[in-house]
Amino acid sequence: MGFCTRRHFFLVICVLQMIATIERQIFDFLGYMWAPILANFFQIIFVIFGFFGAYQYRSKYIIAFCIWSIIWIGWNIFIICFYLNVGILDKEGDALNFGTSSVSWWEVNGAGCKPSYASPPVTSTSRPTIPSFSTDSDGGTLETVLSSHVTLDPVGEFAPYRPLRPTSISGCLLSYEHVEVLHAAINCLLAVSNPNARSIFISLSLIGDLRKVT
Repeated sequence: MGFCTRRHFFLVICVLQMIATIERQIFDFLGYMWAPILANFFQIIFVIFGFFGAYQYRSKYIIAFCIWSIIWIGWNIFIICFYLNVGILDKEGDALNFGTSSVSWWEVNGAGCKPSYASPPVTSTSRPTIPSFSTDSDGGTLETVLSSHVTLDPVGEFAPYRPLRPTSISGCLLSYEHVEVLHAAINCLLAVSNPNARSIFISLSLIGDLRKVT
């Protein structure tokens, strides 16, 4: 009976991890966050391995799942540190988007968020005019304002391939950084704990039980 309890608990954890990962994958796709998309893809594969291994009494699959779980926990800790700007990490960097400057979908789509944009994006491929200054007849200074919002790359070059980002966001019930941190924390908790025991140790115990059965 004890063996069945541990096995069933392991299967439940796998189901919850699959649900959490698929939900996370959907929003990462919407935000074009390519590194998290790849990580989620591997997580889905190894969760299937873990579930199949526990269901069919295949210890090798569970071992593979356990090894990946360690990597998965490390990845989620990195995500937490990234969005909290820990150390040299910067959430405005391109570590998660492979240089495309994509950002979390939650930045402008979070609960209550009201993004403000300077103006519609330009459609011309020509380089935008840099703001200039001129003097009117009275000797005053008039600023020439850009008629459209443009996106510049880090060295100031026109970058039409980069996504348009709002100039300001207000009213968010929870900022996108905290939403991403919450997602990562939930995935960490699912990988290592439940109210009674840590799933990673239970999975290792399950491997020992499987070896006795086989």
